[in-house]
Amino acid sequence: MLKSNKILVAALLGAFAMNAAYAAEKSAALVNGVSIAQARVDMAVQTEVAQGQTDSPELRKSIRENLIKRELMLQEAAKMGLDKTPEALQEIDLAKQSVLINAYLMDYMKKNPISDEVLKQEYETRKAKLGGKEYNARHILVETEAEAKAIIVQLSKKVKFEKLVAQSKDVGSAAQGGSLGWAAPANFVPPFAAALQSLKKGEYTKTPVQTQFGWHVIQVQDERAMKIPAFEEVKPQLQQRLQQQAIQKQIMALEAKAKIE
Repeated sequence: MLKSNKILVAALLGAFAMNAAYAAEKSAALVNGVSIAQARVDMAVQTEVAQGQTDSPELRKSIRENLIKRELMLQEAAKMGLDKTPEALQEIDLAKQSVLINAYLMDYMKKNPISDEVLKQEYETRKAKLGGKEYNARHILVETEAEAKAIIVQLSKKVKFEKLVAQSKDVGSAAQGGSLGWAAPANFVPPFAAALQSLKKGEYTKTPVQTQFGWHVIQVQDERAMKIPAFEEVKPQLQQRLQQQAIQKQIMALEAKAKIE
């Protein structure tokens, strides 16, 4: 897309936020007879404040000047007929779609808020899945059960784990002596997690553990009580995740009742 078209689209994006009520409101500036509503300045200030800026005369002056420049570019682009080119019309249509889709999603979330009760239930569910312990484990990953059994035999003969880990096809952990660091069982695939929880400190699996990655020999080096963040600490992340899930569910519902050919 031409650079001039990009400028036009950027200017028009701001214009989509306007509505008929703006015309009757106080004007922040007149640009060649065209009014820039004070409400547009206020809206831009709110956006900046939400991103950490401080509402100040300097900020408002800067925003007003920027809106004037945008209006000047918009008017000039219109004089040049750039608002009629196929490229610009397509970009304007896409920008309008984005604004309307965002408005729809904001309206949906406003009408369907995630309650604290639901968030706390999700928190407790996730907390229960994590369990009360985390483990400092290491493993050796090989292609076949026979290879894993051979490693277990060598461990039973007091061969050092550090020596055998060179056989692991998990290059990342092998470089760390097979270490996977501290982690909760829930961070691993179910067969691995189950084996991990069955071991005591210093023990290793006496039979190979199969996952989609291959065959594992696992050893627990240490364990400790898990420090789980308080509800208020993770509430924003839980809310965002549940909102995303709710939106996906709503989109699926729209698809289900739509006639798509």
